[in-house]
Amino acid sequence: MARYEPRSLRNVAFVGHGGTGKTSLCEAILFVSGKSERLGRVDDGTSSLDYEPEEQKRHVSISSAVSFTEWNKCKINLLDTPGDSSFAFDTKSCLRVADAAVVVIDAVGGVEFQTQKVWEFADEYKLPRLVFINRMDRERADFYQALNTIGEKLKAKVSPICLPIGKEENFRGVVDLIENKALLFDSVKGTATETDIPEDMKQELSKYRESLIEDIAETDESLMDKYLEGGELTQEEMKAGLRRAICMGTLIPVICGSATGLKGIPVLLDFLTNYFPSPVDRGPVTGSNLEGKEEKRKPEESEPFSAMVFKTIADPYAGRLNLFRVYSGELSPDSTVLNSSRKVTERIGNIFFLEGKTQKQASQLIAGDIAAVAKLKETVTGDTLCSERAPIVFETVAVPPSIMSFAIEPKSRGDEEKITGALHRLLEEDPTLRFYRNDETKEMILSGMGQLHIEVTVEKMKRKFGVEVNLNIPKVPYKETIKGKARVQGKYKKQSGGRGQYGDCWIELEPLPRGGGFEFVDKIVGGVIPQQYRPAVEKGIVEAMEQGVLAGYPVVDVKVSLVDGSYHTVDSSELAFKVAGSLAFKKAALECQPTLLEPIVNIFIEVPEEYMGDVIGDLNSRRGKVLGMDSKGTTQIIKAQVPLAEILKYAPDLRSMTSGRGTFTYEHSHYEEVPPHIAEKIIAESKKRTEEGNK
Repeated sequence: MARYEPRSLRNVAFVGHGGTGKTSLCEAILFVSGKSERLGRVDDGTSSLDYEPEEQKRHVSISSAVSFTEWNKCKINLLDTPGDSSFAFDTKSCLRVADAAVVVIDAVGGVEFQTQKVWEFADEYKLPRLVFINRMDRERADFYQALNTIGEKLKAKVSPICLPIGKEENFRGVVDLIENKALLFDSVKGTATETDIPEDMKQELSKYRESLIEDIAETDESLMDKYLEGGELTQEEMKAGLRRAICMGTLIPVICGSATGLKGIPVLLDFLTNYFPSPVDRGPVTGSNLEGKEEKRKPEESEPFSAMVFKTIADPYAGRLNLFRVYSGELSPDSTVLNSSRKVTERIGNIFFLEGKTQKQASQLIAGDIAAVAKLKETVTGDTLCSERAPIVFETVAVPPSIMSFAIEPKSRGDEEKITGALHRLLEEDPTLRFYRNDETKEMILSGMGQLHIEVTVEKMKRKFGVEVNLNIPKVPYKETIKGKARVQGKYKKQSGGRGQYGDCWIELEPLPRGGGFEFVDKIVGGVIPQQYRPAVEKGIVEAMEQGVLAGYPVVDVKVSLVDGSYHTVDSSELAFKVAGSLAFKKAALECQPTLLEPIVNIFIEVPEEYMGDVIGDLNSRRGKVLGMDSKGTTQIIKAQVPLAEILKYAPDLRSMTSGRGTFTYEHSHYEEVPPHIAEKIIAESKKRTEEGNK
């Protein structure tokens, strides 16, 4: 491969809603540019980018993939991203290191929900972009209708730079508005042949070309002056103005084609190399030094080395593979760098360019390039690698909170340690996963961004690490408390020949305010219970609180006062008073109107306005309380409180309710009393489980 300068690099992320053909478009680019000898297809499992077995089985990208090709003396790094909202963090991480984005939309469906989300990500990083209207050869494909949805749903002003020749199955080419020529595409090789502009398109062409010239002129004062004075812009002025406007983000071009039909690919490739920015055009990148002061790095080889890790792949045999983007300086194999995020040094061994899952060894990396390195000891996604002489830390992508959890149990007994080891490796690969043991319910909990996310993780555990698990709905960590007061005696007396056991205590039990926890007060006067036995009473009470009298859930928010008792000089012991304390607490709890508490969460639901009525109605049916609403662009954010038990399977329900356009996060708020009719069911289920466990 030829050596490239930073000015000849193009780092392009392909983003959009799931199923719009992003991977197919990348495969078409690799084929038409000569990088691949055969066209990889998603549907038949031959895609070089969807190489994970889970992706081939589902025919959907679940992880970003990287490859590269060469065109017009430029190297194009392709970042193919997933379109499902469960993997949005992966997509955003790729956009973080890209210099531009191709937003792929379907010619039938137009702009869909996840397209709006990735558009917001691209706005956040101020990325130049173009829209590629794909699948123009499908039934009901409509270029102009898809164009309208961009304006309506993305609130973006876009400029078509080509118009389709033919419609649906008769789509065969485009008219290039910049070059003012027609191109027909070969559906086998993907090549383009210039031809005459169809007569019936000339009027429409003139209208759209005039509009494009006006859009270009508006982005540059000197061009605007010339345009207003009635002067024609030369083709060179149009091209220079268009490139400048795209790099500044003031103009968003639209082209069209068919990835699987190999139509429009040469136009797209020409566009990426001629109009998209290089790392040099994007300019210096900003970070901070170890003292927190702002630092900048230019994409030049003379600058100190700096890079950002945007993806980690866990391999049970090869170890970790870190994908990174170089922002400044150069990097050679067998060198030492600083991980400034963790303040540790890492030894760089071999460096690879990735072609899907295939690795191609690199002799040197320049500023702006993208590559991978294996077997770094502590480096994970989001970390900054840099020169030890000039440390810098780049801002990372914030990891979103998980929204769906499952309790996992091994299919084979004794596999708990294998589960922990496997998930530890997968968590290195995917920061949006969370794994922990719930001490209250005694379950292992795996949390993620949705059901698909969890299912894919479980499939990876089985394939990569040979661990199989069952997924269950997590138990709700209910608690018990009391509403009344009682004074009771707990007495333990046992005589069996020789020394016996004797412990006698009187306690007063009363409720504390919600969140009060547990309070023990020693009110013994005159030594009716010797000092050495009183802690044992408290210990017995604390152990009894671990399993309440209603349904076996922990008891909280109670105050226990030890007020009286008696002892035997020979038979009393710590054990006897511990048992006495336990008996007293259980007896008192039954007399104090025991009640069940459930966790309440604060939930934040982001939905388009047209779904608000349905979502609020559904929240009410889940015993939720709406606290308020805020606007965010074209969406509404509903703030509410709802019992945790009601949202254990909320992610797929919300998705169904909002056609996949709703998202939510939640956090624990407090505990509240469970309504009596629901508490009865919970208590009955608990007793049933206990009975079955005793059989």
